[in-house]
Amino acid sequence: MIITLTTDFGASSPYVAALKGVILSINPQVQLVDISHTIPPQQIRLAAQVLANTTPLFPAGTIHVAVVDPGVGTSRDILYAEFGDQRYVCPDNGLLDRLADRHLPTKIICVNEAQYFRPQVAPTFHGRDIMAPVAGHLSLGLAPDLLGPRHETLVNLQWQEAEKMANRIEGEVVEVDSFGNLITNITRDMLADVPTDETVAIRCDDHETRSIFQTYGDQPAMTLVALIGSNDNLEIAIVDESATIMLGVGVGAPVEVSW
Repeated sequence: MIITLTTDFGASSPYVAALKGVILSINPQVQLVDISHTIPPQQIRLAAQVLANTTPLFPAGTIHVAVVDPGVGTSRDILYAEFGDQRYVCPDNGLLDRLADRHLPTKIICVNEAQYFRPQVAPTFHGRDIMAPVAGHLSLGLAPDLLGPRHETLVNLQWQEAEKMANRIEGEVVEVDSFGNLITNITRDMLADVPTDETVAIRCDDHETRSIFQTYGDQPAMTLVALIGSNDNLEIAIVDESATIMLGVGVGAPVEVSW
């Protein structure tokens, strides 16, 4: 059984080890996979995108624990949810919203059965005291319906979607990856009938490049390039360098494609 972890705790945080310790104390045989612990603090939207892009790739039955939880200790719910053959344990704060855009959940349960929590629950660390032990019990075969009552809806986030016009697409940077590449909300489908040669201009903030390339290696080092990345979204990169550092832009920067 695989359990993945996605948090905003930081790569070297002892809080990550706490989650793992709780899970392993319940099921020492489980395989733990770190998706990311470097989500910027409280950045629910970015975490939602990471979950939507990565978790469907895991084997059927994988349990995904996501702890990006600025509302920890408040009245927000903790959920167990199923999307296709993947299972999730996380706060109901929008973390599952991007997944729900692509596939409707087949089951949502409000997690409230304290017998599956740690004996003492700290109001500021539900990841350790509720979500981790629940995931551990699920990995041993606990029936999800024993966690609490059915839940009908998920919290939705407001997303800024790209807009396509006659000869222009307007979008923005929605993510900066670990290489410093700028990932936009302009999708492959939106670019399907857009030329890829020098007649197309891609502008990000005050910076411009021309043509949409296939790979980073299509241009020399230090060249500003645009290409469609592995998640089927337009990316803006500087070959062999960090675009976010070199250009001084990040999430929220306006992006325009025109031809």
